[in-house]
Amino acid sequence: MVNVAVLGYGTVGSGVVEVIKTNKAIVDKKAGQEINVKYVLDLREFPGDSVMDILVHDYNDILNDPEVEVIAEVMGGVEPAYTFVKAALEKGKSVCTSNKELVAKHGPELINIAREHNRNFLFEASVGGGIPVIRPLNECITADEINSITGILNGTTNYILTKMSKEGLDFDTVLKEAQALGYAERNPSADVDGFDACRKIAILSSLAYGKSVNFEDIYTEGITKISDTDFKYANKLGKSVKLFGKAEKAGDKINVFVAPVMIGKDHPLFSVDGVFNAILVNGNVLGDVMFYGSGAGKLPTASAVVSDIVDAVRNLNNTAYVDWSTEKLELADIKESEKKFFVRVSGDKASKEAEINKSFGNVEYVVADDVNGEFAFVTDAMKEKDFEEAASSIDGMITRIRME
Repeated sequence: MVNVAVLGYGTVGSGVVEVIKTNKAIVDKKAGQEINVKYVLDLREFPGDSVMDILVHDYNDILNDPEVEVIAEVMGGVEPAYTFVKAALEKGKSVCTSNKELVAKHGPELINIAREHNRNFLFEASVGGGIPVIRPLNECITADEINSITGILNGTTNYILTKMSKEGLDFDTVLKEAQALGYAERNPSADVDGFDACRKIAILSSLAYGKSVNFEDIYTEGITKISDTDFKYANKLGKSVKLFGKAEKAGDKINVFVAPVMIGKDHPLFSVDGVFNAILVNGNVLGDVMFYGSGAGKLPTASAVVSDIVDAVRNLNNTAYVDWSTEKLELADIKESEKKFFVRVSGDKASKEAEINKSFGNVEYVVADDVNGEFAFVTDAMKEKDFEEAASSIDGMITRIRME
């Protein structure tokens, strides 16, 4: 029997306990021995819940118990999670986590500490909830050079953009609906401003290229400026708008960004709707492979955590190889990246056409139904810095969206 402790009895933590109980026979069989949840750590009380029998409020009860060999950290946030996890690894306990903030900020350090103590730091649930993508990057897609990783990495923003696209609703209306349904927090900034997706693409790009990507260095743009009018044009073009987290090779550097992108029906991620997530990986030999599923939620995320617990139990004295060094990955300047742009401009097309053609060269104008007082166009592929220079000469630009 292997004793496990769960740090945090919130949505994911209660899910971890539930998955282990519900699928006990399967989990134990795959782990090769019985998994016993000996402790659950939380500051709160849970009257009437059977967890009260194993609930503790002092982390030292867990840390100093030599019978606890695996810890599942599902509290979220950097502190006290970092302090708790580091101490556990130094005590020779393996740790599994769903905490993307922790992994993005301290991943390589904690991996090294685990390695020094012949234990594991596992974090499958930190990206994509229940979607298995971390382990495939570590263990399955190892014969390929990764050309790019493109992800719809946040269910809240994908839900909002899907509703705007399908039902013609404005951003504020859908955001309130998402909050009422529990898909968005009262303060939705981490989702709608792109910070959640930023941390996740930082983790994925670090694993893909073996060096550390600081999420603070990643160009990040959220969806708060996307409007229902943008979707009127997108529908006319047979396209949609998704929030992408993307890492792609750019010569000897890697271009990493988070931003809304307009894509067509031929794009593999076009049909990923609602709260679902998907990660598209392109390898130089494999080509495209896509991972799709529930990107968040109690049981999908808990399932990924429990899978890591099983893996940790199987490898109690064997550290799994993770290619993620502390060396910093040199990122390309996004201003040097090249894309097409969708642009909306207020005013009359006839009065500005000459100026636009002079600044942007060949463009494709777009007319959308029920849109007055403005017009739109699509540029040829151009560098971001060249677009910025050209756009500075155009009066009345409302918005621009990158295109693939």
